[in-house]
Amino acid sequence: MPKAPPRAWQRMLSGRRLDLLDPTPVDIEIEDIAHGLAFVARWNGQTRGDFAYSVAEHSILVEEIYRRIVPVGPIKWCLAALLHDAPEYVIGDMISPVKAAVGPGYGALDDRLSAAIHLRFGLPASLPKTVKAQIKRADKVSAWLEAVQLAGFAEAEANRFFGRPTPALTEGLRLHLRPPAEVRADFVARHAGLLAQM
Repeated sequence: MPKAPPRAWQRMLSGRRLDLLDPTPVDIEIEDIAHGLAFVARWNGQTRGDFAYSVAEHSILVEEIYRRIVPVGPIKWCLAALLHDAPEYVIGDMISPVKAAVGPGYGALDDRLSAAIHLRFGLPASLPKTVKAQIKRADKVSAWLEAVQLAGFAEAEANRFFGRPTPALTEGLRLHLRPPAEVRADFVARHAGLLAQM
């Protein structure tokens, strides 16, 4: 008797069953994304404080920095910035060295999930290169802030790894660690606000 293929789906709290190898927009809910991201720690949990710095908190910050980089532009790209790490609600947050060790399979999985998430919320499956570059810039600014404020990096070390950000992009941004439920609620609220503006 042929062996059954390994299970490649995960049941979400919403009741949806997400197939990781063939994700469809209909199986994606923002509450599942927000919940998962609020409980996934950035920096493998190696941050100061009583709570992990979550991917949901990071995503809210990246969207805020993106708006500083592109103060006038389509709201849909702000939504794309908020959702830039959304696949991590099911695949977790791997630090860059681990992604490199895993190889191209990780990138392909991330791309499939991103496309389904984008389509679910009215974005193109694949983002324009300029938008991706702007979101990547916001992501690196966020990483610099996190490194310096939470992960124990000296500024000189953070500058080497992430580049020194323009002061206007970081002005007034103080990172605070919060309970996951609070971050989850803020992520859902920010998503709803952006959708309402679209």
